[in-house]
Amino acid sequence: MDRALYVAMTGAAQTLRAQAVNHHNLANASTTGFKAELAVAGAVGIQGTGFGSRINVQNFIAGTDGRGGSLQSTGGALDIALKPDQWLAVQSPDGSEAYTRAGDLTLDATGTLRTASGLAVLGDGGPITLPTATSLNIGADGTLSIIPAGQSGAGAVSAGKLKVVSAATSQLERSGNGLFKARPGFTPETATGSVLTAGALESSNVNVADAMVTMIELARNFELQTRAMKSADENAQQAASLVRMK
Repeated sequence: MDRALYVAMTGAAQTLRAQAVNHHNLANASTTGFKAELAVAGAVGIQGTGFGSRINVQNFIAGTDGRGGSLQSTGGALDIALKPDQWLAVQSPDGSEAYTRAGDLTLDATGTLRTASGLAVLGDGGPITLPTATSLNIGADGTLSIIPAGQSGAGAVSAGKLKVVSAATSQLERSGNGLFKARPGFTPETATGSVLTAGALESSNVNVADAMVTMIELARNFELQTRAMKSADENAQQAASLVRMK
């Protein structure tokens, strides 16, 4: 009896964890460049004396959905949509290099190029800082071209280049705040050629309809598991009553 109770209990706990992952994906359905997280459930045997018949249901993070989101034209001078398997290098809160596909960039009061979340965008020499300019253009290879303020009649000059690296989603791991970092033993190479589309943004790749269906399925699974726990408890009580009658 306790085996049924244990399986139902662990199943319910892991269903809640899977629901949390699904809710996180839904919450980021409108986040630029967001990649959905994948979760799967598996059976894991409990180790130790007397636990040979006990099976624990465990939820695993299976990785990240590598599919690209849809391309949305914005016309914004600081909006970029990265090509498949291309990642923009940024400075994470701990100072290390991290990667993102969120291309909604901004300039702060000091001229530092940042992501919408405030992280400094990296170039070949570190964070990119631009002088005051009357116009700014981002080329397909990531080159930043500006016309300095007060020189409207002059031609555009190069003001740096975005650091864009090539990596498959499976070669990176989530590090929080929507960022990715290279897995141990892997060093992303700097991308060359046409790496982005300027004046556009990549939407989240979360399929809202699928996520809603998954949310309903998980809620029903949790309900079934709690019913199974209740039934196991009732059966145990009835068995105990029969033993007392003897």
